[in-house]
Amino acid sequence: MKCGKELTQLDRGAYRKFVNRGSTSFLCKSCLAEKFGIKECVLDEKIEHFRKQGCTLFI
Repeated sequence: MKCGKELTQLDRGAYRKFVNRGSTSFLCKSCLAEKFGIKECVLDEKIEHFRKQGCTLFI
């Protein structure tokens, strides 16, 4: 973890979906968006898209 925030299941799911499904260390959504050079709202849109498709990482 980079910023020290307490991670949520959504943070872990996003990291697993977009970086490494088998990961055991994670970044929060804000740090993940920064890593990709995108706004957090774009990441939220992608998460919602995958959630609607039934992705179990975002339940």
